[in-house]
Amino acid sequence: MMIINKTKISENDKTYIIAELSANHEQNFDLAVKTISAMKDSGADAVKLQTYTPDAITIDSDQPWFKTREDSLWAGQKMYDLYKKGETPWEWHSQLQKVAVELGMDFFSSPFDLKSVDLLESINVPAYKIASLEITDIPLIEKCAKTCKPIILSTGIARIEDIDLAIKTCMDVGNENLALLKCTSAYPTPFEEVNLRQIDTLKKKYNLIVGLSDHTLGIEVPIASVALGARIIEKHFILSRKGNGIDRDFSLEPHEFKQMVEAIRNVEKAMGIKEYTVTPRMKLAQKSCRSLFIVADVVKGDVLTSTNMRSIRPGIGLHPKHYKNILGKKVKQDLIRGTPLELKHVCFER
Repeated sequence: MMIINKTKISENDKTYIIAELSANHEQNFDLAVKTISAMKDSGADAVKLQTYTPDAITIDSDQPWFKTREDSLWAGQKMYDLYKKGETPWEWHSQLQKVAVELGMDFFSSPFDLKSVDLLESINVPAYKIASLEITDIPLIEKCAKTCKPIILSTGIARIEDIDLAIKTCMDVGNENLALLKCTSAYPTPFEEVNLRQIDTLKKKYNLIVGLSDHTLGIEVPIASVALGARIIEKHFILSRKGNGIDRDFSLEPHEFKQMVEAIRNVEKAMGIKEYTVTPRMKLAQKSCRSLFIVADVVKGDVLTSTNMRSIRPGIGLHPKHYKNILGKKVKQDLIRGTPLELKHVCFER
């Protein structure tokens, strides 16, 4: 179980849904505020930022290894320039936090260096998310863990030993308030690279709350993940993909995000319980199942045959399991067509 502010996240509570602002504010404060308001209207429980400066992540260099991956949306760009476009001004953090809190949403962030943690601590965020590409940054994870606040670890590029070490780092400083997010660090993520079955693998191996940080196009994957046990969903949010947000291609617009949330809430209702039981409504419906009826008039002494006795609806006669045992037996009394058959109607004497 994990608690963020007053929200409990467990196997028996509703899925915790995080709307990721990322760089979709286009460095326009008013756009960021409007986006957070739309997140609330779309059903998000929390808004998450990314807290960094370009210098916190990389250096400004023209060397080829400081360019973005060739398989990414931003192929060929200098990482420094990309992060410069995407950074959230630090002076916005407390202001955006106030907006989110007044709307009744949790507000936290992914820090990308130790100074970022200091900033987030200064405004007392209730939790930390470790981005997938930072899961090997042990000093960063340790500093977040020492706050004793909930830590959400995104697995993305992580090997099992990376996950093991990140968890151990947190637990070594006494922080066991952890969750893992299954993630694929591809933007957007092809469906065949999602591997939703790994949610169950992570749950069984680590006995932690597991969720999904999703970068696929559309809403199918997060909805399916909830049926497979995801208790946290993180999805990028944008007011309009017609804008210039650098994460726009794998972000949901408000109406799409709302559809996702509504579908997840319906899936939660549909999940039900593990124990096989017949619900009260289905017990009533049992009266509509099949049973044995007289389907042609018979008189006392007539033999029951497939012509005058059938298994039909409703279920107020004998159970059809008796069909073979009473086929060929005589009836004790006259019975009209439509009579539900009972054992007292059948002569079992030879």
